[in-house]
Amino acid sequence: MMIAVAVNPAASFGRGVDAGNEAAACFRAAGADVVVLSGDSYQELARIVDEALAAGVDALVMVGGDGMVHLGINALAGSDLPFGTVPLGIVPTGTGNDMARTLGLPAHNIPGACERVLAALAAGGRLIDAGRVWSDGKSSWFAGVLSAGFDAAVNERANAWRWPRGKARYNLAMLRELASFRPINYTVTADGARWRQAAMLISVANGQSIGGGMKVTPDAVLDDGLLDLFIVGPLSRAGLLRVFPKVFSGGHLGHPAVHIRRVRSVELSADDVVAYADGERIGPLPLTIEVVPGAIRVLA
Repeated sequence: MMIAVAVNPAASFGRGVDAGNEAAACFRAAGADVVVLSGDSYQELARIVDEALAAGVDALVMVGGDGMVHLGINALAGSDLPFGTVPLGIVPTGTGNDMARTLGLPAHNIPGACERVLAALAAGGRLIDAGRVWSDGKSSWFAGVLSAGFDAAVNERANAWRWPRGKARYNLAMLRELASFRPINYTVTADGARWRQAAMLISVANGQSIGGGMKVTPDAVLDDGLLDLFIVGPLSRAGLLRVFPKVFSGGHLGHPAVHIRRVRSVELSADDVVAYADGERIGPLPLTIEVVPGAIRVLA
């Protein structure tokens, strides 16, 4: 049994390699053959992962956060392999770990996460859906949530800063974004129905949370063949600040500005809006998003 363990050396402020080596040691102790995949950049690592999949492995395990999961999802779903051929394992050591949280995997517990991966590998794993995004004729994939609005604008601002690190940078960027943010005028097409929508943000979710536990769509199901379209209508800054903390508990559901509907495809268009998925930059709207049932086999 050959397990490819992919690790981002820049993750966890330079501790990514140590986490990857610890995970590899756990798998070797269980009798697996292991190859550790690493690169000097996200783009180089993506290329190395693609090469490993082409050479043949029995499982791909991503060590890190949601960005690493995003890389793995795109490598597997975007490969020439039939869906579900090579399963995806997650050893969550990142800041947000939203996909791991949705799958019930233990974060920052490398031996415990490796045990879950091995047990699921022996049992065959679990097929889940993925979202496919089309932009300017090119496609990419996501496992968790695609966002285009206030939260994506916060990500865009935070990613432009070098300091502070971790969640503090996100929180500071959120406060700065609040000072000037206004409702966005979207054009939405969901399963063929088209309408204009003023909103603070729109997300298209396969998973349940973003930003390290904000449960935007707490009732989303990973394998129901549907995506959850999440819309927060126009709010004042004070109103948004009142609603925002409730997202961590799911208490925002039922608020008159919050709307969720289940769909199979969505088209989003708006001026000067950039979308993020699994915390990674996708690009500016317009976008077309569709669900692809059973696209990924996860070891959970």
